[in-house]
Amino acid sequence: MGGMLFQAFVYLCAAVIAVPVAKRLGLGSVLGYLVAGIVIGPVFHVVGSETEQLQQFAEFGVVMMLFVVGLEVKPQLLWQMRARLLGLGGLQVLATAGAIAAIGMLLLEHWQTALAAGLVLSLSSTAIVLQTLSEKGLIRTDGGQASFAVLLLQDIAVIPMLALIPLLAVPHMAGVAQHAAAAAGAGAVQAAVGGHGADMSLVAGLSSWAYALVVLGAMAAVVLGGHFLSRPLFRFIASSHLRESFTATALLLVVGIALLMTLVDLSPALGTFLAGVVLADSEFRHELESDIEPFKGLLLGLFFITVGAGIDFGVLRDQLSTVLALTLGVMAIKGALLFVLGRLFRLRAADHWLFALSLAQVGELGFVLLAFSTHNAVIAPEQAKLLSLVIALSMLLTPVLFIGYECLVLPRLRGDAEQPADAIDEQGTVIIAGGARFGQVVNRLLMAAGVRTVVLDHDAAIVELMRRIGIGSYFGDASRPDLLRAAGIEQAQAFVVAIDDRDRAVTLVEYLRREFPRLRILARAFDVDHLYLLRTAGADVALREVFDASLELGAATLRALGRHPFDVEKLKRAFRKHDMETLEELYELWDRDLELSKNRALLERVRARTAAELELTARDRTLLHDRSERGWTPPPRGYTDAMESGESDDGPTAP
Repeated sequence: MGGMLFQAFVYLCAAVIAVPVAKRLGLGSVLGYLVAGIVIGPVFHVVGSETEQLQQFAEFGVVMMLFVVGLEVKPQLLWQMRARLLGLGGLQVLATAGAIAAIGMLLLEHWQTALAAGLVLSLSSTAIVLQTLSEKGLIRTDGGQASFAVLLLQDIAVIPMLALIPLLAVPHMAGVAQHAAAAAGAGAVQAAVGGHGADMSLVAGLSSWAYALVVLGAMAAVVLGGHFLSRPLFRFIASSHLRESFTATALLLVVGIALLMTLVDLSPALGTFLAGVVLADSEFRHELESDIEPFKGLLLGLFFITVGAGIDFGVLRDQLSTVLALTLGVMAIKGALLFVLGRLFRLRAADHWLFALSLAQVGELGFVLLAFSTHNAVIAPEQAKLLSLVIALSMLLTPVLFIGYECLVLPRLRGDAEQPADAIDEQGTVIIAGGARFGQVVNRLLMAAGVRTVVLDHDAAIVELMRRIGIGSYFGDASRPDLLRAAGIEQAQAFVVAIDDRDRAVTLVEYLRREFPRLRILARAFDVDHLYLLRTAGADVALREVFDASLELGAATLRALGRHPFDVEKLKRAFRKHDMETLEELYELWDRDLELSKNRALLERVRARTAAELELTARDRTLLHDRSERGWTPPPRGYTDAMESGESDDGPTAP
């Protein structure tokens, strides 16, 4: 018991220390977990041989991750992905396995070993790629969706690979492989690959047609059970109002489906993904996701740590040049093929670079296939150790590739893809910089009022979208003097800054105030700190983008609670006035070189103003009726008190 607690303490300590540091340095959580594993394993030897068994357990995090991903993918979306799923994914597996096998035949003694190595190295890491894409907000991009389609197809491709590998056995390796597998615990390996040869199997000894029927039956059970049985079950569990019961049921669902897939020699991750897709339209989808997410995160983190801890530095030291050459060679081959496939399937420049770099590594299922190949006398144990290092190092380098994509590839692509600014053939009374969601609303209101506007935006996609819906706009940098003059800046009466980049907005306001001092400048602020920066830069009016929407939603909530509209409107106006006064007071204490959270004087004033705000809102607003609200019919005196005391179900009505 003490040993188990010590191991748990070590792994949790490594994660808690390494991951926040890696995130703070912009390296991502995956690289933090991998480095933590290297530190507690090969470097300080705090953990040992138990990492192999622990890794098999931690791989269940991948199963949970595919279930959560499935919950986000509705069946209609999966059908829309069929071309990429079968075409792009299928070509990637076949081309990569074929290319690596062809090179392996030149270097290895047996063609069977070369083909098995090609199959093993053709797979990519579902755990690392999906985790990193989600963490960096790239999963919804075209490149992210293409990567997801390929990873899903690879999960499916593992099934025929497991069937093919035993047929590739090299006769004279059989005795050595069986002895090595027995020493390493072949039973654990067999269990990890889905029960091939294991005692718990529903398909052992079945003919091909019978095996196909059992597999189809298992898949049908998952689909039909998920569609017809899961909802009544979750409604019954939810009626108990016990959160732990719902969590246990969610875990039971995932574990049960994984077990069923294992019993029929299918990938557990594939089965749970399918179940997630079936439940994507369920009303319990968000609850399931929130219950599974913590377990998924912990197990994935543990898996990444065990990958780092499992690197054999002895073999790496003895064969450093060979390992590095193989690792970089495999990643280069995979990356080049992925790049070509991205071009064939017409991914955009940024997306096909993301597609190629994100899938260039070898995945966690490679460990499983490698152990299975060794057990079936296809790959020699010495070769398996070398390939294990290649897999681990390629996974370790993947976060670095993502960093390179963000820091080197994207900036260059943006520079190369820079298209010339549009020729502006009209001039406006108001010029708007930024035609996205914020600037678009401003522009529509001004157009409805008959005001001539010119909209400039640095995003070609937004400009094209605006044109499609009949709103004229121009592509170009709003800080360029020639574009501003062409748009009529010298005759314009106002300039609206609505761009999405905080720093560029401040810089643009400073430029406009310096070059066109008589121009009225109105700017969109992201928060209070940005508002003060814009005011300091010279904006005549700076408004927070979410303040009015938040105030209106609060007012709508009060009306939904039964408050009289007049009462709500008075309270809203008083709140707005108080907030504007607070902003003016705080501006005197604001320091641009000091974070708001560290400005003690400003924080003290905020506390005092908040207390005054609460006192203001506690008053009876009906006593403050004045000439500015003659269009309103106020509620009678005591309306609020009567409503709070519950004297009337409907509340008093205004005369």
